[in-house]
Amino acid sequence: MPRLRKVTFTILCVLAMLMTGLTAMATGAQAAVPDRWGFALVNITSGVPDPAHQAGNWPAGFNVSVTPGGVGQTYVRFPQIASPGGVVHVTAVSDNAHWCQAQKWAPSGPDMVVAVQCFRYGGAPVFTPFSIVFETSSGTLPAPQAFGYVHYNGAGITSQFNSAAGLNTVAGGAGVWTVQLPGLGSSGFAGNLQVTAVNPAQPARCKVGAWAPSVNGQAVQVRCHNATNAPLNTGWTLTYQRERAITGGALPPGRFGYTFDNVPANPGPYAPVPPAVNYNSGGAVNTIQSAGLGLRLVTFPIVGALQDHVQVTAYGPGPEYCNLQTVWTTSGGSAYVRNVACYSATTRVDRASMVSYTSRF
Repeated sequence: MPRLRKVTFTILCVLAMLMTGLTAMATGAQAAVPDRWGFALVNITSGVPDPAHQAGNWPAGFNVSVTPGGVGQTYVRFPQIASPGGVVHVTAVSDNAHWCQAQKWAPSGPDMVVAVQCFRYGGAPVFTPFSIVFETSSGTLPAPQAFGYVHYNGAGITSQFNSAAGLNTVAGGAGVWTVQLPGLGSSGFAGNLQVTAVNPAQPARCKVGAWAPSVNGQAVQVRCHNATNAPLNTGWTLTYQRERAITGGALPPGRFGYTFDNVPANPGPYAPVPPAVNYNSGGAVNTIQSAGLGLRLVTFPIVGALQDHVQVTAYGPGPEYCNLQTVWTTSGGSAYVRNVACYSATTRVDRASMVSYTSRF
């Protein structure tokens, strides 16, 4: 009997260790996922979108392709980068009060397929061009570089990454959440944030409501609204980047930049401060200036090169939102975002926003 009890105890211990290992694997599964990334400007409803604005870490000879779904719905296929988890960000490109949201994404054979739905203010579906990025990261980064993301499905975190190996958390609900990114701390404001609504069933848009950096990590408030201005419990994605491109750990620092238009009433051109929110990998100074009410011209000197990508997120406590008025351009080595457009309902207004630019190089 003593021997039997000893054997039984040993078996239970082994099982406990196995369960602990499985739990750790489930919790840290993102760390085992190979880095994948891809971006595109989707300017058509079917076929291969603009080659000048798509890239990814897939083999040569492959391209992003798109197919239409319902009204305002597009399926984007990123070739050869199928991966569990990860995050998606989407920004509408329109001269009107439109936004786009992710509905869902999943592997399809070797590819990653993302469903995107676009709306006009009020909730009517509409096709509009949009920029989209998918990425999944692993590993750690040397300070001051930092990168982290969260995919929250409305009830809990379904995918996350933290380049300091911290465990990101989300608290709140009913349209307002607080995200903690431990280990990615800074003594002041530094880096950039992008947020995108994720909802397969109804119109939703999300933004950064507030931001509180500390040496221990970043605390970020996410706010989401429905087709008009009511708070909405929905899914969303959030990415934090500091001295890294929006594509994360897969793409080493190259030509990229980000900025925080934190004084939107400033006619400019001005360089946002502190400098750590206005980063340019080439060492130049990004500038912002007014192009009319609710329109902001953003210039990223030196780093402009095709193929390239832009994401925009609104900032502030209200229901306002932002998109890209038209497609960004490059000239003489600089990138020009002409313009970031922000709206209150259907009226253009001067509001704070965050802009992220990256080239594939």
